Amino acid sequence: QVQLVESGGGLVQAGASLRLSCAASGRTFSSYAMGWFRQCPGKEREFVAAISWSAVGTYYADSMKGRFVISRDNAKKTVYLQLISLKPEDTAVYYCAAGPNPGQYEFQYAYWGQGTQVTVSS
Repeated sequence: QVQLVESGGGLVQAGASLRLSCAASGRTFSSYAMGWFRQCPGKEREFVAAISWSAVGTYYADSMKGRFVISRDNAKKTVYLQLISLKPEDTAVYYCAAGPNPGQYEFQYAYWGQGTQVTVSS
């Protein structure tokens, strides 16, 4: 079992950066791939990025490559999402998730956090 708690969201101006954190509880965090998804207002939840258990493999949605960076620290049981040069359209609730393999689909993840709100003003 893994419990996930996101933090680091907030209200920022366009062009700013944020680092989201997702802290996990449970002994087996290092064996899980981790993913970040987001849900923009009025839209379906979408894939943002994923990272393998070893951090060797990282994967991004095409539209977010170069602006978002996923990383993890297994000793701290935490996965991060660095958001760079934020735009108003990045406004969303950001969720982290844990699963056996990194992937872009929600069904690939067994455990989910409650989300953290990111609001980008123009």
